[in-house]
Amino acid sequence: MKEKVLEKEFIEMIQNHDRIIYKIASFYTDKDTPLSDLYQEVVLNLWRGFPLFRGDSKVSTWIYRIVLNTCVSFFRKQKKKPVYVEISKDIAAEQSNNDDIKELYNLINKLGKLERALVLLYLDEKSYQEMADITGLSLSNVATKLSRIKNKLKQMSNELN
Repeated sequence: MKEKVLEKEFIEMIQNHDRIIYKIASFYTDKDTPLSDLYQEVVLNLWRGFPLFRGDSKVSTWIYRIVLNTCVSFFRKQKKKPVYVEISKDIAAEQSNNDDIKELYNLINKLGKLERALVLLYLDEKSYQEMADITGLSLSNVATKLSRIKNKLKQMSNELN
């Protein structure tokens, strides 16, 4: 009976946070790795960790951390560098005609894995404290890295123009 309750809670959690999982996983997908493979790996890791989740942080913070760590680890194991990013089916369809958005995401795709993770969290309007909790960085390190990333993106954009 306890197993059924746990399974029901897990399924509900996945359904409630599906957009977060999809968005992050799609951010780390490349042409050789189908989104479904990475998504499946993420859900498996969430399932493995779910019984151990103590509730010390918000569920969304815990999910972000598991998803980001899974994506980075997945590519580290594969020794591949992501080359294609699709933000989400809905967003990509809505913004397909917006060249500035396309350029921004092409530039973001050229960043390192941690830099991309921080930009993703920034675009999701996470506070610096939430970013620190999710990534395991200190608050001052998050602020410093974001400042450097913004400058790096500006420089990359200027070099294109």
